[in-house]
Amino acid sequence: MRTAKNIYKALVCVVWPKSVILHLLNKVRSMEYSKLVAVSGLPGLFELLSSKNDGAIVRSIEDGTTKFAASRVHQFSHLESVEIYTVGENVNLVEVFKAMDTAGAALPDVKDNAAVKKYFEQVYADMDFDRVYGSDMKKIVKWFDVLKRKNVELKVTEVEEEQEPVTETVEAVAEEKPAKKAPAKKKAAETEGEEEKPKAKAAKKAKEETEEEAPAEKKAPAKKKAAPKKKAD
Repeated sequence: MRTAKNIYKALVCVVWPKSVILHLLNKVRSMEYSKLVAVSGLPGLFELLSSKNDGAIVRSIEDGTTKFAASRVHQFSHLESVEIYTVGENVNLVEVFKAMDTAGAALPDVKDNAAVKKYFEQVYADMDFDRVYGSDMKKIVKWFDVLKRKNVELKVTEVEEEQEPVTETVEAVAEEKPAKKAPAKKKAAETEGEEEKPKAKAAKKAKEETEEEAPAEKKAPAKKKAAPKKKAD
């Protein structure tokens, strides 16, 4: 299979106008469904090249022309974010495209409203035809036609759910809680120590007083000295 680079080298060997070369390269270049947008007021689908504060630069997937679309005039809708009303829950537009692709039925004439509605009644009967207007169904047919011709893969970007980091955060918080209580215990221990100090001082003082009183008690029972004997006359 030839790549765009190889085709470019082959085309350069022949004298071709630059515009023709770019047009042919756009036809063989694969496009991602996630980069496609619908621009209000402009027909067809576009590839979003870059976004700016006042608009965006888009390229038509039909003819490869590039233009700037001002946000004050146009609105941009990513195909990935477009949803369709059904008799149950809303479904992403890509699900309707896949049903159309699987059915393989010939696309109806978009100028015939009755034919367009009949087509969707066959390929996607769950569509809520009271809320999905005929103009919307015509757009879906046109968009599907160009996507098939440009070989765009009908695939929505999958968003990965990050649950493990949340669990780790919860565990980390749970581990931190006992650590926060530790200072309180230390403070309580210090308070107990402070309470014990006065008690120790009081005990020491009582002991000293007891020792001071003890000698006084010993002096009390001291024996009287014997009276001196009288000399004989």
